[in-house]
Amino acid sequence: MAEHIKVTLEHHLNRRYHAIKHGAGRRPAAVTYGKFNLRYRDPMLDGKRMRVTLNVIGLIAALEARRKKESELNAIPAERKPKRTLQRAADEYLAEIKATRKKKTHQAYIVAVKYFAEAVGGDKPVAEVTRGDMLDFRVYLREEKKQEPRSEWNKFSNVMSFLKMQGVRPGVTKHDWPKYVEKEPEIYEEQQLETFFAACDDHERLIYEFFLQTGMREQEVVHATERCIDSANYTVSVRHNPEYGWTPKMYKERTIPVPEALMEKLKRMLVERGKGGLLFPTREGLPQRHFLEMAKAIAQRAGLDKSEVWLHKFRATFCTRSLCDLTGEFCTRGNVRETGTRGAGAWRGRNTVLSRSSRSCGRSKSK
Repeated sequence: MAEHIKVTLEHHLNRRYHAIKHGAGRRPAAVTYGKFNLRYRDPMLDGKRMRVTLNVIGLIAALEARRKKESELNAIPAERKPKRTLQRAADEYLAEIKATRKKKTHQAYIVAVKYFAEAVGGDKPVAEVTRGDMLDFRVYLREEKKQEPRSEWNKFSNVMSFLKMQGVRPGVTKHDWPKYVEKEPEIYEEQQLETFFAACDDHERLIYEFFLQTGMREQEVVHATERCIDSANYTVSVRHNPEYGWTPKMYKERTIPVPEALMEKLKRMLVERGKGGLLFPTREGLPQRHFLEMAKAIAQRAGLDKSEVWLHKFRATFCTRSLCDLTGEFCTRGNVRETGTRGAGAWRGRNTVLSRSSRSCGRSKSK
């Protein structure tokens, strides 16, 4: 069955486009002035998005023009319509993701869609993608790209989102999706932390104590400023940093209570530095993006296994400690995941950070 091409009527007023509702059971608002436009995908131009200004006066004439254009486009025989390729659809989709989503999200979609095009062929019409293509994609990720099960699932999910936006339903069932084992969150043992901090200088110690005692994510620490410090209430906030175009995950700010000793160190650092800005910048005053490399260098000096050191592990340790403080003896290493981490989002005592479930706190090391 050929895909129905929809034409949207828009009213252009005050530099904005407003879609006009129409059809059975709808009563479009009376519009007496302003321009009218038609918006649609042209099947003769490989699905290119079009916005055409109508040379008509009044809403009734504009609705009739919309109806005629929609009938005209849907009357084009399928054999005359050039088929929109996977590569063309991918380019347009990635441009939208770049404009509306964060950089890391955009990069993840680039990789997933690129691998999919490699697996099934970029010249394949996107409307002809089938369940068999998706199963081939799974095999390609596992055999050719050597992806771990969780990474395979992520890329499969990203491609399914891409196809959904193209109006393509390949017929994938729940049994066709990649399977992965939800791993236990890994945390630092006390002995590891003592050895690690013993190899730090004063500034390094403050940085990684900040990671450990706030549970903040890497990018949250990278973009934290002196405005995030509330020394009177002993709290640190995760805030939007417009100077560097950074926003918190899920676009949600939050406030974190911190120990008095850590707050005193932060105050002393800011006084000695004598200027505001980022909390832990580079020497040039720019965002520090090498916290992981610094941590691994410290681990090497301390004689620890570098492969066992990563930044999100500080967050997992923070979450586990916080939940154990809440539940006491009931929260042991063996039952933290089953009883505590899934309920992390329920704890809001003292305006604390645990505003997300432990799936974000206790995520295993990415491959």
